[in-house]
Amino acid sequence: MLLHDLVQTSQRVTATGSRREKVEHLAALLRRAAPHEVPLAVAYLTGRLPQGRVGIGYAAVHAARPDAAAAEPALAVGDVDAAIGRIAGVVGAGSVRERSGLLRSLLERATAAEQEFLIRLLIGELRQGALEGVMVEGVAAAGGTDAAAVRRALMSDGDLGRVAREAMSGGAVALARFAVRLLQPIQPMLAQAAEDAGAALRDLGEASLEYKLDGARIQVHKAGDEVRVYSRRLRDVTPAVPEVVEAVRALGARELILDGEVLALRHDGRPHPFQDTMRRFGRKLDVERLRRELPLTPVAFDLLYLDGAPLVDEPQRRRFDELAGAVPEAMLVPRVVTAQAEEAKRFLGRARAAGHEGIMAKATAAPYAAGSRGGAWVKVKPAHTLDLVVLAAEWGHGRRRGWLSNLHLGARDPGAGGFVMLGKTFKGLTNAVLAWQTEQLQRLAIGRDAHTVYVRPELVVEVAFNDLQASTHYPGGLALRFARVKSYRADKTAAEADTIDAVRALYRDATGREAHPPT
Repeated sequence: MLLHDLVQTSQRVTATGSRREKVEHLAALLRRAAPHEVPLAVAYLTGRLPQGRVGIGYAAVHAARPDAAAAEPALAVGDVDAAIGRIAGVVGAGSVRERSGLLRSLLERATAAEQEFLIRLLIGELRQGALEGVMVEGVAAAGGTDAAAVRRALMSDGDLGRVAREAMSGGAVALARFAVRLLQPIQPMLAQAAEDAGAALRDLGEASLEYKLDGARIQVHKAGDEVRVYSRRLRDVTPAVPEVVEAVRALGARELILDGEVLALRHDGRPHPFQDTMRRFGRKLDVERLRRELPLTPVAFDLLYLDGAPLVDEPQRRRFDELAGAVPEAMLVPRVVTAQAEEAKRFLGRARAAGHEGIMAKATAAPYAAGSRGGAWVKVKPAHTLDLVVLAAEWGHGRRRGWLSNLHLGARDPGAGGFVMLGKTFKGLTNAVLAWQTEQLQRLAIGRDAHTVYVRPELVVEVAFNDLQASTHYPGGLALRFARVKSYRADKTAAEADTIDAVRALYRDATGREAHPPT
């Protein structure tokens, strides 16, 4: 199969807003693919590389783009995979230049449309509407089975490409061979967002409410004395978390699969910031030293398997009851069951007062739907807002191509004068706003480079964000976490924007720490 076939399918999927038509285009492509090409087609069209990160960033990808393109499509999907594999395998001195050369050689063999597709794939900007949920339906249609069977197999295996290959070769019979089993990580169930606790209960009715912990998601498998711990992305992180292994090994159950999080807690029981917890999962670890400095506490909120019996099809209420019998209370997430909005608001207040992100609301009758963002799990995380100044904007890609989109955001610095950058975002911008801000920002331009337009600091934008975190990248020592644009503030001037002092006070109130500019 040629890369050209994938690019054409991507364009067709992008061009239609109909989910049914998207599914039909994807299914038609998969039916034409050879068995060994199916996993690659699935990965590329859902915006993933089988190799994961390949050591090439945004600037390097664009620097490697050749001036010319192939006149006719001739690049096979397998050739692309082999070339990216070679790029990913380059390490050591001179690796940046060698990777760039290999990438340029690949792009020189591609047509202009294929080059654009590959560049967006490599930098994680392939947004054509073939997200995993739509691809699951495409796989089901191509394999002549139902989407529920594909989702169930995906839950057990975690690799949609592999599941797709089996569905295409053996249909429902092949998919039925996938099963939840110990030491094979399961895709985690995901949640939708709600504006507030009342909105969550209006959708769910009576619900199980739990603290929304700001830790690292883990899945823990116990098979006798063997304990394995997997990350949210299903990576084996067992060596990094010996205290989790010890705690689970001490449980009475012979076999189990727990879903939960680990947190680094302060002496007062409040959690350290998320980025502190993530230090325990770094590339180069002195595990014993980090364990002494930053001990981790496991907290469980679901039980997926217990002593030979999978529980994923059981309702949430039964899974939690079994969980409560399998782990000590200190390892259980705080929880209440209610249909009352006022009680939910009080519970949210307690969660926030304890230093957590918010709450989760879960349908008590729902099974565990791995990988799904269906309405059975809903997260409520109150957001902060700041009025910040736009300092620059980067040209977009994919659906944002041709528009200035990724905004550089700064807080006012009344002491030193000027503005202090806190981060970037393109989230929350509609097409109409993108078009408007592209025109406005170019009028305010004071400098440009290949990717960015720098502007006079005049436009004020209201930005919602979940948290602040310490940063060695930004000059104020702080960065916004999960920032998104709410609206432009035409009623405010840059002189009325929020100050860096106010931002530092927010960070100090939330963490008990002072923010320090990087040295």
